[in-house]
Amino acid sequence: MKTKAAVLYQLGEPLEIEEVELQSPKSGEVLVKVAGAGVCHSDLSVIEGVIPYPLPGVLGHEGAGVVEALGPGVTRLQAGDHVIFSFIPSCGECFYCRRGKPNLCDTALRLGGNLYDGTSRLSNSKGETLNHFSATSCFAEYTVVPQQGAIKVGPDAPLDKLALIGCCVTTGVGAAINTAKVEPGSSVAIFGCGGVGLSVIQGAAISGAQPVIAIDLIEERLALAKELGATHTINASKDDAIRGIRDLTEGRGVDYAFEAIGREETFSQAYRSIHWGGTCVMVGVPSTEARPTFDSRLVMQERTIMGSLYGSSNPHVDFLKLTQLYEAGKLKLDEMVTRTRPLEQINAALDDLRAGLGARTVITFD
Repeated sequence: MKTKAAVLYQLGEPLEIEEVELQSPKSGEVLVKVAGAGVCHSDLSVIEGVIPYPLPGVLGHEGAGVVEALGPGVTRLQAGDHVIFSFIPSCGECFYCRRGKPNLCDTALRLGGNLYDGTSRLSNSKGETLNHFSATSCFAEYTVVPQQGAIKVGPDAPLDKLALIGCCVTTGVGAAINTAKVEPGSSVAIFGCGGVGLSVIQGAAISGAQPVIAIDLIEERLALAKELGATHTINASKDDAIRGIRDLTEGRGVDYAFEAIGREETFSQAYRSIHWGGTCVMVGVPSTEARPTFDSRLVMQERTIMGSLYGSSNPHVDFLKLTQLYEAGKLKLDEMVTRTRPLEQINAALDDLRAGLGARTVITFD
């Protein structure tokens, strides 16, 4: 079938909107009509070469839609099901899956630009194979994904909002609740108030943290952080973030600090903002050349540094929980969607992301 998609051909170049060929789903796969796709910094990182990815390919990994057709052997889904995409479609059988760590699935993280059988369902008008991004490629009207990567949710919540659960919300909320296991009454600082950082703030607030301190350079994002659960904000373009955090924590620093940007300097700040016995969680994805540093006081002050991939989540469990929190009014998704755009405006949405405008743009499809 033909479907419109956003294709990346060269690093640093705009995505090209074109009609591509999408094969029917094969064994264990489903065809999904995409309803909404969040424009995530990881997509931008691929474009800029920070995250290695084989080209050419169709980007997009944070999304939701409706199942249109099933390939042979699909047992988990039916046509008409509402689904959120998991960009780590865990196999359930590898070393990490058997240990209850599906977010670290060996098989899924080694797919490259292919689906589970080692091939692609995408090609352009010249017959050239196009790679799948994270077995999702939801910057397209339709996509084919493994059934493990399409998580069924209820039919009532709006899919253009649930799309955010596919990446930034699970990554951020999960970092607070699953990775760090933030306790009620603990102090938290979040460096970076993009989609992931704002979701960490929500996870900390849901966990009962106090204070929840948001740090960013943009007042618009800091205002949204307050709306989503931050008790205090620091504009690091005007004030010293570390000093501000210590002023709010009796001079000691916070129990938990989260770096949600992926930069060496902000990781260093996050690490320095925790007190003795505190925990620093790296959530933002740095360049492969980045070499974050910390000092020897890690031992004598018993500090902890943790990485968090996909919020240490089990999407088959956590997506439903997050959807229920949204439906109960405890997780705010509508407020995180700054604007919606059609697929033809994907490059404008990426420009907004580069400029740090708003929290999340969602690409929607008629």
